[in-house]
Amino acid sequence: MSRNMAVMVTILAAATWGADAARAADIKIGYTLSITGPAASLGVPQKNTVGILPAEIGGHKVRYIVLDDGGDATRSVANARKLVTEEKVDVLIGSSITPPTMPLLDVAAETGTLLIANVPAQRTVSPVDDKRRWVFKVIQGEALLARAIADHMAKAGIKSVGFIGFNDAYGEGYYNEFKTLLPERGIAIAAKEGFARADTSVTGQVLKLLAAKPDAVLVVAAGTPAVLPAKTLKERGFDKTIYQTAGIATQDFIRVGGKDVEGTVFSAGPVLVAEQLPAHNASRAIGMDYIKRYEEAYKTPFAAFGAHVDDAVRFISRAVPPALKAGTPGTPAFRAALRDALETGGEVPLAHGVANITAKDHNGLDDRAAVMVRIENGAWKLVP
Repeated sequence: MSRNMAVMVTILAAATWGADAARAADIKIGYTLSITGPAASLGVPQKNTVGILPAEIGGHKVRYIVLDDGGDATRSVANARKLVTEEKVDVLIGSSITPPTMPLLDVAAETGTLLIANVPAQRTVSPVDDKRRWVFKVIQGEALLARAIADHMAKAGIKSVGFIGFNDAYGEGYYNEFKTLLPERGIAIAAKEGFARADTSVTGQVLKLLAAKPDAVLVVAAGTPAVLPAKTLKERGFDKTIYQTAGIATQDFIRVGGKDVEGTVFSAGPVLVAEQLPAHNASRAIGMDYIKRYEEAYKTPFAAFGAHVDDAVRFISRAVPPALKAGTPGTPAFRAALRDALETGGEVPLAHGVANITAKDHNGLDDRAAVMVRIENGAWKLVP
């Protein structure tokens, strides 16, 4: 196999499948995820989560097919087309980061295939036009998570913030939200800097931030690369609050960051602190169940990114019974009915909040999908 060929991992929900006729009735869900490359810390727990998904939905066996795009948009499109044309999947899910996700919208629209976007970028589902009518997501948008951070800053009396983020769609998506949210709360953005996911130094950017003398610094990055700005700030004597985003919600971030990320404050989905949630919280039991299944299966700490994959299938499952009345899995009629049913299912409790999808809102998450978290003694702590 050539190095450029997509790595394919097929996870079967049952050991045997029977005849071709029986296969045709199986529900097929195809994934393109960033299992290798710079976003592997997101893609690996997502791939692992596929291995603990239900074997049946609505009385039909489910076949999960996972392809690796390495974080590359060209590969993600090739994967999606392979999944649609060769595997004839009923649902596409992916990718792990925004750049390889955006072109999947075209594949979904062209082929009439349901796409569950797996990234924060709200532009994947908004506005709900002819292209996006096939696209849904049950992961928090930048606006929701950014609002929680901005509110926390305002309550803390912060008046100025230094911003440093990835110089790609992830960083810019959040910046576009903060440049409105922060001034509305009387908080100025004192300086804005960017860096690439693969950079090994951000000294120049940090010096510019420090020269602006902000009350706090906001880092918008994901995975272990998000450690670099925090570490550099600490090395340069910055002793005020460092905020980050949900992209750091992995034990690898804490392991790599160590003392340099102690005290970091960020917004995330409730699954990250499921045990600490009030008993009445709709996500508490679901989140704890996901964590238990994941950690028992892999003997390693869960990552919040994986729970998005679990949430997507939980969300889809609610639409399968009505869709089966309209058609057989693998047919355009089933896919269209599945899409329609997702818009009328009402509230669906998830590990990351409660989704209430409508024809005008293909995300449907509200403030229940965001909590504030602080890193204390190498652990996640819910901020009251």
